[in-house]
Amino acid sequence: MKQPSPPVNETDAADAHRARLFELADADDPRIGDYRELREKNLERREIFLAESASVLRILVERATHPLASVLISKSQCASLEALLMRVPVAVPIYVASQAVLDAVAGFHLHRGVIAAAHRTPVPGVETLLARLSGALSTVVVLEGLTNHDNVGAIFRNAAALGADAVVLDPATCDPLYRKAIRVSVGAALVVPYARTTSIAALLPLLARHGFATFALTPNEPARDLREIRTARPPKLALVLGSEGPGLLPATLALCTERVRIPQRANFDSLNVATACGIALFELMGDLTKG
Repeated sequence: MKQPSPPVNETDAADAHRARLFELADADDPRIGDYRELREKNLERREIFLAESASVLRILVERATHPLASVLISKSQCASLEALLMRVPVAVPIYVASQAVLDAVAGFHLHRGVIAAAHRTPVPGVETLLARLSGALSTVVVLEGLTNHDNVGAIFRNAAALGADAVVLDPATCDPLYRKAIRVSVGAALVVPYARTTSIAALLPLLARHGFATFALTPNEPARDLREIRTARPPKLALVLGSEGPGLLPATLALCTERVRIPQRANFDSLNVATACGIALFELMGDLTKG
């Protein structure tokens, strides 16, 4: 007969937690090299990524989608977030510093006062990702040429909130695990499955082989009004979005199953791409977001 687990000793847990708290007095401390100069573009697509804010740290702790490497937190936040920090795996060091030291490390005012370094987990290939979407109803968001981290983060947030199953990025689209994209996504970039295709031209036929209709979102005619589709969307659907300004490439538009648009006032260019994504998903998901 299996023996019951011994009760957790809260005193021992508290002692273990305190033992991995390291107070820092110097922004040049070599132990926090991962956190330096957060504006630098070389933070993109490296093995260690950075995730900012308590809410994002909570997702990393609760979902465990990416192994934590360390946590850096201001002294003023330490007490209020103690319950969350106690849940960080005991082997993960937590560095505590004054706000001045945090700002010197980051290169700007880090007003949220908490940031974590985590290891990337392997990103699946597109074929593998699509094979995992085994449900009769599946929705994928495809991004072409989106180089703005705020937009990419907001699209991941929309995908999580409105029930999209995955996101596929072309080579030009920026890293969803860049610090700013994670922050704007409120952690959704850490949990929404994604893959990166070698090219949109290769992706669209692959989506078709997996049974996906591909809807190109464009403000330009000819395009079908999204409101005409909301009650009769294809069971497997890929919503394809392009960058603001140029939009989707002509070759991409030509390869998609259908062109769809969000009705808007005449004589105005277009909606923000993340806003357009949210409206389109709301229309196309119907009752799928319930429950």
